Order: sequence, then structure tokens, then C-alpha cells
Amino acid sequence: MSILAPGPETRVYHPAELNSEVRLHIEAGFPRLWLSGEISNLARPASGHWYFTIKDEKAQIRCAFFRPRKHQVAVEPKNGDQVLIRGRLSLYEPRGDYQLIADALLPAGSGALQQAFAALKEKLEKEGLFAAGRKQPIPRFPQQIAIVTSTSGAAIRDMLVTIRRRWPVARVRLYPSSVQGEPAAAELIRALQAADGHQANEVIILGRGGGSMEDLQAFNDEPLARALAALNTPVVCGVGHEHDVTIADWVADLRAATPTAAAEAATPDGPALSQRVQLLQSRLLRTQHQRLERRWQQLDSIARRLANQHPARQLEAHQQRLNELQPRLERAWTRTLEQAQLALSMQQRRLASRHPERKLAEYKQHNQALKQRLVRATRQALRQSGQQLAETARALNAVSPLSVLGRGYALVEDPQGRVLTQVGDFSEGQSISTRFDQFMVESTVTKVSRNEAGPASRPDTNSDT
Repeated sequence: MSILAPGPETRVYHPAELNSEVRLHIEAGFPRLWLSGEISNLARPASGHWYFTIKDEKAQIRCAFFRPRKHQVAVEPKNGDQVLIRGRLSLYEPRGDYQLIADALLPAGSGALQQAFAALKEKLEKEGLFAAGRKQPIPRFPQQIAIVTSTSGAAIRDMLVTIRRRWPVARVRLYPSSVQGEPAAAELIRALQAADGHQANEVIILGRGGGSMEDLQAFNDEPLARALAALNTPVVCGVGHEHDVTIADWVADLRAATPTAAAEAATPDGPALSQRVQLLQSRLLRTQHQRLERRWQQLDSIARRLANQHPARQLEAHQQRLNELQPRLERAWTRTLEQAQLALSMQQRRLASRHPERKLAEYKQHNQALKQRLVRATRQALRQSGQQLAETARALNAVSPLSVLGRGYALVEDPQGRVLTQVGDFSEGQSISTRFDQFMVESTVTKVSRNEAGPASRPDTNSDT
């Protein structure tokens, strides 16, 4: 009996390798999906994650709901709950069990889509995708409009008719996409991105006709909402009827109740603008006519004023005024001349009374009198000074030491001219000068001593002459 064995070209897997490769195939082959069933085997470990099984009558699938996503769940699940759960398929490699990694969980039954809608709306609103501050203004007079919708519905016809009626000068570029079913959301994203990439498009209209909530589910898709928020071109969204509101309506820069309303919101009212222009043109013509009338009136007034102020009339008025002023000027000139002649005569008389020769004679006479008075005063002052000098000389001679010298006395002085009269003024070897009446003797002191006879005796002074 032969034994089958793998050949050299055959790859042999280890369990870990096979599980890893199967996980990659499962995750790549299945997009995110919704799963409906009953919760069982619910476990809540200390990590905060939830582990449970979703089952129906014939099968079951293991699920994991990790803690970071738990805040999005409005009601905490329990065993036996019928739920609607969303997630992606994966494989838990250590055990080889495939499982659903859940990111959203809603109670199943009627209203499940509405609850999913509310949960996504709350999530995106917290992220700021609905904020008015991020919305772009819609251009007032677009030259090219992009429309993203289905080519088979009534919505495209209504939007085209509305645009042609309101703003026929705009070019319309259609980006077709399915608006219902499983592939609709992805097609809408691609069409929106293509329209946004065309620089000539100034505004995008995203629209479709009415339908049930299931029919409009593509417009409640989270990737579509995020794609809308990332567009650079402003978007007007008109989906369904007036009471229909989708996630795309909240994210778009402007929400319209219907596709027709979206076309109206993206375009100006051409007929109304034309009527407005005609009204403004009429008002402009009336205003121009009124301004022209006022200018004609101003021109007539200026013409009349110009006629009154014509140079010829001005010259005549000036000539008449000159004729009136000339006699007055002559009279004023004559009066001024007479006054000047009278003033001249008075000045001449004053000048004659103050002639320099007359003044000079007066000054000479006055000078002669002053000279005589000066001579008399000088002689008298000389006489008085001579008398005072004689008297002073007599008094000085009476007290002068020179007069004493004439009686035989002498005056002793040091080299500096100081008179020496006390014993302490003399010292041995000192040079002295002895002044007599008719001569002077230079000598040197050899000895200084006091007289024993007392002050009345003459001092005994020995000196070399």
C-alpha cells in the first residue's frame, strides 16, 4: 500500500500560519456588515470588553465588542436580547474561531434603522461635521453646476427643468450614480469626488426622489458623510420629500427639502433678476432724467448770472464809478496839497527860529561865560590848596623825625627800613643804618646790653662802622 506524502514543491502550513492567512482573506473579502440575531453567552471581563454570541435557530457567530466603542451604545445588552449589530469579520488566530468585531449595536425590530440613524447623527454631530462654521457659502451666480444623482429618476428631470427656467446661462454637468441599494453609497462617493475634482464646477447638487427610510439608507452612510465633509466645492443636498431628513442633509453646506428645491437653492431666480434689472433700469432712467432737468435749470441760472456779469457791463459800471470818483480825487488832492503847504510854512518858520548860526552864537556866548567862571574857580581853588599845603607842611615838620635829627638825634633802621627802638629789635651781627641830619652811617651790631641807669640814660650800643 502506497503512502501519500507532500512533494518538495508543496507548502506545509503550521496552524498559526494558516490562521493568519485565513484572517487576512476574511477581512479583505468581507466589508463591514450588519448582523441580526439573539445575544447569548454574554461575558463582561475586567478589561471592559464584551464577548458574546449572536445566534438564530440554525447557527451562531462569536462577537467581540471592545471598550472604546461602548459609549456609542444607548442600552447595555443582556442575554436573550434581539439586536442589530454592525462590524467586520475577522479570525481569532489562537483558537481558529472566526468572529465579528462589532462597532455598533442597536435593538432589533421596528425602528432599528431609525435608531442607527440617531446613533450616527449623534456621533457625527459630536465630531463637528454638522457645525455651521465649517459650511461653505453657495455662490450667487454659478456658471457651471454639477449634479450627482441617478439618470433614470424624475429628480434629474425636475432639477434640469428648474435650472433652465431660473438660470439658463449656467452649464450643467451630470455625474450619474445609483441612489439606492448596496453599492449606492460607494458610487455616490466616487461621483461626488469626481465633481469636486473638476475646477469649473462651482456648486454640486446631490439629490434623489422620495422613498422609504430603507430606500434612502445610502444617504445615511457614514463614509458618504465624511466624504461630503471633505469636499472643497459647496454642496446643496435635496433628498426625498420635505419630511425626509438624511445624514447627508446635515453634513451638506445647504439642505433643501426636495431635488427641485435644491436646484432653486443653487441658482438665482433669473426671471426675478431680469424683472429687478428692468425696474432698476427704469429707476435709473428716471433718476438720470431728473438729474438732467436739474442740470438744465442750473445752466439757465448760470447763464442769467453770466449775462449780468458780462465784462462789457462790468466795464460800464466801473467807468461810471470812475467818473464819480475823479472829482472827489481832485478835491481831496487839492485839500491835501494846501495842508502840505501850510505845514511846510510852519516848519520853515520853526527852522528859521532854530538856525545853526543863531544857535552857534548863543553857544559861543554861553561858552565864554563858562570859561570865565572856570578861570575864577580855578584860581580860587589854587589859593585854597596852597594855603592848606603850607599848613600841612608846618604840621608835618613839627612831628617829623628829621626835624629831631637837626637837633643832634639819630634814627636807627634795619635793612628793610624798619625803625629800631627796642632792645629786642637788635641782635649781634645785625646790619643797621643810622640816619643823622646830614648823613647816614652803615654799621654791624657787635654787642647788645641794657643801661644800668634806667630808662632815662642813653643806650650803650657798641657797633663797628
